[in-house]
Amino acid sequence: MARVIAIANQKGGVGKTTTAVNLAASLAAAERRVLLVDGDPQGNATSGAGVDRASIGPTIYEVLIGERRMADATIRGLNFKTLDVVPATPDLAGAEVELVERQGRERMMRAAIAQVRDEYDFVLIDCPPSLGLITLNMLAAADALLIPLQCEYYALEGLSQLLNTVHLIQRSVNPELGIDGVLLTMYDNRLNLSRQVAAEAREYFGGQVFETVVPRNVRLAEAPSFGRPIILYDVASVGAQAYIAVAKELIARTR
Repeated sequence: MARVIAIANQKGGVGKTTTAVNLAASLAAAERRVLLVDGDPQGNATSGAGVDRASIGPTIYEVLIGERRMADATIRGLNFKTLDVVPATPDLAGAEVELVERQGRERMMRAAIAQVRDEYDFVLIDCPPSLGLITLNMLAAADALLIPLQCEYYALEGLSQLLNTVHLIQRSVNPELGIDGVLLTMYDNRLNLSRQVAAEAREYFGGQVFETVVPRNVRLAEAPSFGRPIILYDVASVGAQAYIAVAKELIARTR
């Protein structure tokens, strides 16, 4: 059965999509069967993973509102034999409205993933930078949360709000939801602030913080514009090596 991991932080610009795409690719390169689900109406994980928007058929929107099965929306073997992707388009934003009056609305994603769960080792969900009904669905479907934490002051400040939401979901919808790890992103060892945020995160979360940190890296920032994960765009870059190391840590943690 797959480990279902929601990559979430209600703050934007912390590296959620970068982490989702590159961690999925690194796990697939390690010959793990991976399903990457783009749960953000912006669809950045879709384009960043290399999906041709002109060829997109059914998306996560149709799956979430119950019109299609997960398998119908899955693009198989993208860049790697063991990497499948469920794309998103801006239509997904409409699901917030359509699900409001539906019974069991917060468990639609959970039911959809259950259909394909035994086909994968990991299901990674890229969540939108908000705490709305779409994110609630994604967290209700997940076994655990992976939290990208940008090494800046405001990122730490907003973390308490996310943890409050996690506790609310644990009490009401998904009591099994855990935290698989906190990943420090956009780390710059030259800056006192980066080192301070890293130290505070490790003090608060302890062993839940990944040993690997993801540095600021130009090649990592360039890769999405070419529609390629960093390990296909420049495997020798520090960004690629960081996500390969994160994948190894995650595999070790989930054994």
